[in-house]
Amino acid sequence: QVQLVESGGGLVQAGGSLTLSCVSSARTFSDDEMGWFRQAPGKKHEFVAVISWGGSSRFYRDSVKGRFTISRDNSKNTVYLQMNSLKPEDTAVYFCATGSIATMRAFAEYEFRGQGTQVTVSS
Repeated sequence: QVQLVESGGGLVQAGGSLTLSCVSSARTFSDDEMGWFRQAPGKKHEFVAVISWGGSSRFYRDSVKGRFTISRDNSKNTVYLQMNSLKPEDTAVYFCATGSIATMRAFAEYEFRGQGTQVTVSS
């Protein structure tokens, strides 16, 4: 069982920035592919960004390309999501997860997930 703990959410005005962090308990974190997802009230969760184990491959959903950046520090067992130019439609609970990049991108499915952190963007 892998434990993932997110932090960094909050309330921000449109156009602002936030950086989310996710710490993993996995001993094999440096081998794990990681992703960020979000779930808005009343909606199904959706894939936001994924990163390969070494960080060389990164993919984003179209609506966040150019605004969000996923990164990782394997020495700290941590994956990050830098979010810039935030919009009200980015409001959601954001959670990190581990799994296959292909599956996370195509089906928004994962193996383990954290509890999430709330991001609220006011207009």
